Amino acid sequence: MMRSCSCGLRRIFPKQMAFAFVFTSAFLFLQLARGVQPPPGQSVTVAWSPGTDPGIAGYVLYYGTTNGSYTTNINVGTNTSAVISGLVSGQTNYFAIAAYNTLSMQGSLSTALPYIVPGTLSVSSALPGTINFPVGPGHSYTVEASTNLITWTNVYQTSTESSNVWVSYQDPQAGSYSHRFYRLILH
Repeated sequence: MMRSCSCGLRRIFPKQMAFAFVFTSAFLFLQLARGVQPPPGQSVTVAWSPGTDPGIAGYVLYYGTTNGSYTTNINVGTNTSAVISGLVSGQTNYFAIAAYNTLSMQGSLSTALPYIVPGTLSVSSALPGTINFPVGPGHSYTVEASTNLITWTNVYQTSTESSNVWVSYQDPQAGSYSHRFYRLILH
């Protein structure tokens, strides 16, 4: 019988932004493929420290947009990282890993890791001037507004974020203009 992976922490400090999330039995690090104007499908690198159980022959990475219901799995063999492409900005993805032995018997899945793909800005039609966007750890964000798409004014700035969450901002000046445009700047 295969036991759960008891993986230790491995230090990964890439130049791009990095997130460290704790699984029940493993540590995962996520790194967003960087860019101020995100591509239609973003990528994330998921990496974990190898398990200490000598019976581990490899790993399977599971992910999907519903927690506990993974639509995709990748057998990464003995690799301890995988690049996941085609992620949609603003969508939450859930990642989990499982180790397997030489008989291809898998251990239990780790606890799911939720990850909101940054790179989208939505304006609420129900509450004019309400702007929502996902943020990533290690970065700050500036919301700029314009009435002519030429001159931009800073209307809101986050502090350096420590988690991967949605942020909401209500522009108190939104009702003063017949139209107002917004853009999001990643720092």
